[in-house]
Amino acid sequence: MSVPTRSLRNVALAGHGGTGKTTLVDELLAAGGAIPKAERVETGRTVSDFTEEEISRKISVHTSLSHLTWKDCKVNLLDTPGSADFVGEVVAAFRVADCALLAVGADVGVQIETIKLWRRLTRIEMPRFVFVNKMEKERADFDQCVADLADKFKASFVPVVIPIGAGAEFKGVVDLIDQKAWIDGKETAVPDAARAAVEAARQKLVESAAEGDDSLIEKFFAEGTLSADEIRKGLAGGMKAKKLFPVLCGASITGAGAACLLDFIRYAVPSPEGTVKALDADGKETQRTVSESEPTTCFVFKTALDQFTGKLSYFKVMSGKVAADADLLIAREGKKEKIAKVYTCLGKKLEETADLAAGDLGLFTKSASLRTNDTLHAPNAPTVYPPLELPTPVHALAIVAKAKKDEDKMNQALQRVTEEDHTFIISYDKETKETVISGMGELHIGMILDKIREHQKIDMETKVPRIAYRETIQGKADAEYTHKKQTGGHGQYAKVVLEVNPIPRGEKYKFTNAIFGGAISKGYIPGIEKGVIDAMDAGVLAGYPVVDVEARVVDGKEHPVDSSEMAFKLAAREAFRECMRNAKPVLLEPVCNLTVFVDEQYLGAVLSDLSGKRGKVSGQNPIGGGILEIKAQVPQAELMRYAIDLKALTASTGSFELEFDHYSPISGRIAEDVIKAAQAAKAEEKKE
Repeated sequence: MSVPTRSLRNVALAGHGGTGKTTLVDELLAAGGAIPKAERVETGRTVSDFTEEEISRKISVHTSLSHLTWKDCKVNLLDTPGSADFVGEVVAAFRVADCALLAVGADVGVQIETIKLWRRLTRIEMPRFVFVNKMEKERADFDQCVADLADKFKASFVPVVIPIGAGAEFKGVVDLIDQKAWIDGKETAVPDAARAAVEAARQKLVESAAEGDDSLIEKFFAEGTLSADEIRKGLAGGMKAKKLFPVLCGASITGAGAACLLDFIRYAVPSPEGTVKALDADGKETQRTVSESEPTTCFVFKTALDQFTGKLSYFKVMSGKVAADADLLIAREGKKEKIAKVYTCLGKKLEETADLAAGDLGLFTKSASLRTNDTLHAPNAPTVYPPLELPTPVHALAIVAKAKKDEDKMNQALQRVTEEDHTFIISYDKETKETVISGMGELHIGMILDKIREHQKIDMETKVPRIAYRETIQGKADAEYTHKKQTGGHGQYAKVVLEVNPIPRGEKYKFTNAIFGGAISKGYIPGIEKGVIDAMDAGVLAGYPVVDVEARVVDGKEHPVDSSEMAFKLAAREAFRECMRNAKPVLLEPVCNLTVFVDEQYLGAVLSDLSGKRGKVSGQNPIGGGILEIKAQVPQAELMRYAIDLKALTASTGSFELEFDHYSPISGRIAEDVIKAAQAAKAEEKKE
């Protein structure tokens, strides 16, 4: 039987790498009786990290789904990777969670990914709370962590659980609401030595809870305190409204704090009940009510390919119930999808279930038609849910199979990856004749290629992709060309007089027929335009396409017998080339908008590097937490290895976003080098 929507809790665990999220999930599952005992990442047997690459590298690469029952609630846990290279997995988890648990190391405090995740959660307006983990570590300091959070995020953080001791002296935790201690996994009375700290912290908790719910403020002012249930109500309301951010603590390595954390999730984390944005049958924005009584709709937030089970489609039930043997429609193509079986999962272990209610998370198997971002809906409830808002890939490589016979096999393997990972993109550049793969970083792409090499036994070579330069003109010019060829029978004859002018950047191309008096018949004008376009595609300086040029046909001559559209096309092509040579041709390079997020201690190094990359910095904005946002415009050619460069400059803490902005002229030594490289590439192509 499905769990009612009101009894569901969907929590995404996020945080900087190494904050103990995966171990914490195992401890929560063990505390809830979902698994017999918790495992450690080092053993390779945790519920969350079950793929080959996760076990061998001892890091989370994919978002995993697991669940447990705690008292009267079903808790779905989404364990997300901590590395920025796998941010797409985090985005997918946040999309279907109703609250985020942000893990912070008690020994290190707020780190760069903590700040980036906080900003992302603020942007999507998601309720969140903090679990200060690793209280057993040397230099662990709970109070300093809470102060660090408040300083970095300028928000109201309120401890709900506090530790007893720290580091080697860490004994357990105290639940401030019920004023009970948990030591060595057992509930006990608060130690005398901790009573003063507990009373002071509880008073602050009561004040914050009162502020979290307007109905409690009057009682607090009148009586100076609140009951345990009223504190819980205030915390839940304040967190949902993003007025306050509760803080708990513990040590995932020992399970300390797990029971308190599950109790908190039960009473404070919001259920999925409410409304969600959608599009109706007419494409108009609407709201869907997350309720079991509504028609069935669900959203596919993740796809995985399993060598034994086949394709796995992870989904959230957005309304109604999803049951085995149901007939639903895939909104993308209007195609019927028969739901043979419905599963929940515990990491890689699938558990068949009869149905799942609105708000719950599950998966389908072996559906060839389903893709990430698909909406499934009942025939009487046409609905489309917005796709995941994924970041743009920032690192690209040109790739080729060493053996020609492996090319198809390699391309098929790469395409399969894109089904699972929408932050990994494959494209073919017709200009440079390169297959280009793009991802979120060197680690991201490297792990994908390593897996293909190992499983497919394909040897592949990668290199920095060639840049898609352009050519244009800076002046006006005119030229004429007569195409004349005499053969047996009809000959070929066409004379074309052209003028070229520069037009504003970004307008690309304009063709004008300025002939008066009928020197060239209208029937030949299309041939002239085709010739101009051919010449523009081939370029003059380095073989790159010509842009932002107007070509005007001003005169010409035809022959009553020997003229043809082909003859005028050839004449126009040569006339345009001659015009280009005389109109001050220049190379254009792509320039990108670059946004860098960096700890202020690395600001000087990053700015110096951008200057060396011909970058123009337009602004530096502090965004909180000692992090600066740097905005600049930088030539794309200088950024092809920026993912690697920035890691080296910032001890792997910096990140960036990139988007194309415009083309800009280049000259001198830089242009000469581009032309030489283009000529060398052409010579290499001829050899092949």
